[in-house]
Amino acid sequence: MQLIFSAASPFARKVYVLIHEAGLTEKIALKTVQTTAFNSAADLKAANPLAKLPTLITEDSGALFDSRVICRYLDDFAGSNLYPKETLWDVLTLEALADGIAESAVSMVYELRLRAAHEQSHSWIEAQWAKVEQALDALNAGDFSALDGPLNMGQLALACSLGYLDFRHQARAWRDGRDQLSAWHHRFSQRKSMLDTQPDG
Repeated sequence: MQLIFSAASPFARKVYVLIHEAGLTEKIALKTVQTTAFNSAADLKAANPLAKLPTLITEDSGALFDSRVICRYLDDFAGSNLYPKETLWDVLTLEALADGIAESAVSMVYELRLRAAHEQSHSWIEAQWAKVEQALDALNAGDFSALDGPLNMGQLALACSLGYLDFRHQARAWRDGRDQLSAWHHRFSQRKSMLDTQPDG
């Protein structure tokens, strides 16, 4: 199998973290691409009509996307039980929340990097950050049970999304006033899978 990938993408990283946790690093080759919403990599566009990262090329199912589909596929393939049946809906909800944080955070980066200064919307950027903060506050308050307990995909997704906030939005200081969530992320980030998949910069 081959994963079309960029280390900077929080969605690609969560798949890569799963690959590490599930012991699949020898079974999946990485194809790193440089791509933007305005200039899609040719290999990515050929595999995925949406030209979005990540995309997994499999031997039996063709191209799979988006990250949640890929994660379910690889979890089933490896039997890693990161979507445990007894807490499935809690785990899926936490993963969806984590992906929502990443989506808002990525859209802020796109607004600043891909649009001319006179076209950028400050109110759009702040509205996206407000969504991130609402999610962070709910997580810090302990509203999501899948955050605790055995390792699951919601936790992996959240760790990657919070890592993306550190990577691209460090000045926003998301940890301020969120001691519980900050402590959780600090502990989780020491996992080998997280250390081995950190984006370079």
